[in-house]
Amino acid sequence: MFKLSISLLLIYSLIGCSKNNHNENKPVNSKETSALKSDNNAAPEFALVSTDGKDIRLSEFKGKVVILDFWATWCGPCRKGIPDLIELQKEFGKDIVVIGISLDTDTKEAVIPFMQKIGINYPVAYGTYEVTQRYGGVEGIPTSFVINKNGEIVDKHVGLVPKSDYTDLIKKLLNKS
Repeated sequence: MFKLSISLLLIYSLIGCSKNNHNENKPVNSKETSALKSDNNAAPEFALVSTDGKDIRLSEFKGKVVILDFWATWCGPCRKGIPDLIELQKEFGKDIVVIGISLDTDTKEAVIPFMQKIGINYPVAYGTYEVTQRYGGVEGIPTSFVINKNGEIVDKHVGLVPKSDYTDLIKKLLNKS
């Protein structure tokens, strides 16, 4: 297991944390969404343990725009994008929620100290294989899904996303200009 972890870290350091190492900045279409284990564009429900030991469920946030961010502490592009997510949570406050899903396995003990150091202001849960599969198989990180107030996936990104892309979409979903 240790050799596998070292090998994965080496690979990710050479090619980044995503399979293609580029942004997939296109809306989720019906063909892509069919890969998700859900009806229509509905975001698959999950119940995960958060870093504070409580259960977190996607359904708790219905009525808000949700950015679901799959990430890990050892992923450079993930670390680079988190400050933007922190700012989005501050900027849009009560209208949105960012939910971080940590895919740290061998480095799980690093999650809470990392959150405290960088000042993450949104809930973070520990991801599971089942959740990544329900979301169509998360092949690279960061991978994020934008979910509208009705619980439907409206956008998917693989790789680092410019804050302005999120801001424009959130304003559209909140009907703000």
